[in-house]
Amino acid sequence: MLSDKRGDAAAPEIETWAKQIAKRVDPAVDVTVEFDGDSNTFILRLVKASRVLIFRFSESQVHTDEREPECERTLNRKIKDLWNLI
Repeated sequence: MLSDKRGDAAAPEIETWAKQIAKRVDPAVDVTVEFDGDSNTFILRLVKASRVLIFRFSESQVHTDEREPECERTLNRKIKDLWNLI
């Protein structure tokens, strides 16, 4: 479970978690997280120089026990995708 908080209240915790992982993989990557109430998803924005990659985590991914490794793998894969953007 990435956060026991819901909605907008969970976004800062998820952002802190994502920034820690991103800094281990590539210190130049910045991460922002916001909650989209219409879709009940967390929007993660990865930024490196002029490159931006946006993806989402569902509430179930964030709030379900034992899904943190899945989220970490996804985040790592998306950081690598950001490297390959032209």
